[in-house]
Amino acid sequence: MAEADFQVWVSAHQSHFEIQLRQLLPRSDTVPQRLHAAMRYSVLDGGKRVRPLLAFAAGELAQANEARLNIVAAAVELIHAYSLVHDDMPCMDDDVLRRGKPTCHVEYDEATALLVGDALQSLAFQLLAEHTLNDNPVQQLQMIRLLAVATGSRGMAGGQAIDLDSVGKNLSVPELELMHIHKTGALIRAAVMLGARCSSALTEESLKHLDHFGKCVGLAFQVVDDVLDNEADTATLGKTAGKDAQRDKPTYVTLLGVQAAKKMASELHAEALDTLANFGQPAHRLHQLADFILTRKF
Repeated sequence: MAEADFQVWVSAHQSHFEIQLRQLLPRSDTVPQRLHAAMRYSVLDGGKRVRPLLAFAAGELAQANEARLNIVAAAVELIHAYSLVHDDMPCMDDDVLRRGKPTCHVEYDEATALLVGDALQSLAFQLLAEHTLNDNPVQQLQMIRLLAVATGSRGMAGGQAIDLDSVGKNLSVPELELMHIHKTGALIRAAVMLGARCSSALTEESLKHLDHFGKCVGLAFQVVDDVLDNEADTATLGKTAGKDAQRDKPTYVTLLGVQAAKKMASELHAEALDTLANFGQPAHRLHQLADFILTRKF
């Protein structure tokens, strides 16, 4: 019963969020049409929207305004989409498939894909700047800073730089964790915190608990991703399976083995749920999303 209820919640939020994204993205008939069409191609009709769902769930816990949550969820998803467009380019991971369809640089061209990423990142911060997200302007500035840090050299971009530099190298588990806390974890962590900060209802202590939850599920997400890259096929993943192994990239599977990697993901999941115990029933959506991140099945 609880799983069915979660499915309904997820489907409703995904459908609603897709409408919001369509409205927030520039229309494809607006100049420059090709760029705007490519932006919409890269963002719409794809992915499970895990990061926006985390923002919505954290915002619901904090009793935040839904209109505010729509904006922060969109900003996070635009950043995520930009990172995928750039990661797939020949100068990065050089992939041809994303979310079950040709990657942006394949469907359009490399120059357009580069501009798509740039434009999506700019649009994310434009949304955060032009909408009221917190009654306290200082808090809203902190929210903009939070996403900037999660996106930049101390977050996602920095993690990607470490990733590129690690090809063919034997990293230790702590070194691999450091890379993925930046590359994957930072934006997931930011999604949770941005949703929560759309309200001023939570104490700083509660926000620290949510931040730790975000850190745990962000790292668990990457560990599970490494396992799926090893075990799932391309059709299931919606992207090229086994690409990390082909490029000799260090992963939790190559360092620990499949079973130990799965054990690590379970331990991170348990730690995340322990953190949520401080909130009780109001955190049940975050609890369910943590379960999904571990199992990756809807």
